[in-house]
Amino acid sequence: MPILTLKTILKHQNPCRVIGSRFKTSSVQYVASRFRDPTFEKLMDKYKNLLKVIAIQDLILANPTNNPPSVSLDFLSRLSQKLHLNRGAASFLRKYPHIFHIFYDPNKFQTFCRLTDAAMRVSQQEAEAINASLDVVVDRLVRLLSMSTTKSLPLRAVFKVWRELGLPDDFEDSIISRNSHIFKLVDAHEPNTHILTLTDEMRDKRFVACVENWRVMECCRENCAVDRTEIRYSFKHSYPPGMRLVRDFKAKVKEWQRLPYVGPYEEMGEKKRSKAGIMGLEKRAVAIAHEFLSLTVERMVEVEKISHFRKSFAIDLNIRDLFLDHPGMFYLSTKGKRHTVFLREGYERGCLTDPNPVYNARRKLLDLVVLGRHAMLINNESRLLDT
Repeated sequence: MPILTLKTILKHQNPCRVIGSRFKTSSVQYVASRFRDPTFEKLMDKYKNLLKVIAIQDLILANPTNNPPSVSLDFLSRLSQKLHLNRGAASFLRKYPHIFHIFYDPNKFQTFCRLTDAAMRVSQQEAEAINASLDVVVDRLVRLLSMSTTKSLPLRAVFKVWRELGLPDDFEDSIISRNSHIFKLVDAHEPNTHILTLTDEMRDKRFVACVENWRVMECCRENCAVDRTEIRYSFKHSYPPGMRLVRDFKAKVKEWQRLPYVGPYEEMGEKKRSKAGIMGLEKRAVAIAHEFLSLTVERMVEVEKISHFRKSFAIDLNIRDLFLDHPGMFYLSTKGKRHTVFLREGYERGCLTDPNPVYNARRKLLDLVVLGRHAMLINNESRLLDT
């Protein structure tokens, strides 16, 4: 059973709840009561609109027959509910004039939407960054498969996180087919289902988890007073300002940090049902989640998406509860009608601590989203003053 609960974290407890027994509280109440990190919440305020922008952008770029690529406003309006455009497609598009350009085609008697030149440049920069990092992408995919107990994953699960992993949108051809010495697709027992697996020669390849780099750096720091035996199984923890930690919680974290576990790339062996065995399985699940997030471009993923890998990774725990039980490592946000988890150590002041070219390109699109209509309004005001 998870040893870290919000009941021992929060200084002011809800009197209707039993301290240290999260299973007596509903998941909805538990999520609502968590300590909110203003930095991540502010970032998700921006991201929830970015995700809608990306969905529309993908629809536009999927129509290369139109020159330039575009989609009709009628088509987007029919998808408004699915895209969560509460006030309709036209209203949403007009909020982002730096990204979308609405125009009327007299030949087709229809109103269309295309990307602005600025948005097209950002999209091209992201595509170029992905193509320039294909070797890194292959390594990510191999690592993901290596964490599976069978060295294989349902292809539909990989499709769920292709953008998070920085895969090209044609990765079946550009990554899987072109690296047949590494990957192979096999038919599953279910109809129209494929399994992505590693070839026999790749199955014995050994990897070092990303957390090991942090452990080495901690041990090599000048004037390091950390005992190497203590840090051997530790993970980096950090908490937002204002989150007061009680002594009992700190003691439990210290105890958990020392707990041995089987790494995400190691063979799990037989599951032990003793208390120590269950705690070890829980820590292994945390290690897998940590490694998964470390492999993503933006150190974040929707909880629903990572849940598709539970069976393959032999995780018997509820993924969402796992993130909530370890607030020093993960932050769970519920903004935008979705649960998104961030790897805390990957961020500082709302930005990646170790940015990559794909992230940098996506950040430029986020900047255009944040800009909204602001610059346009300033320009219009300037023109009025000039006249």
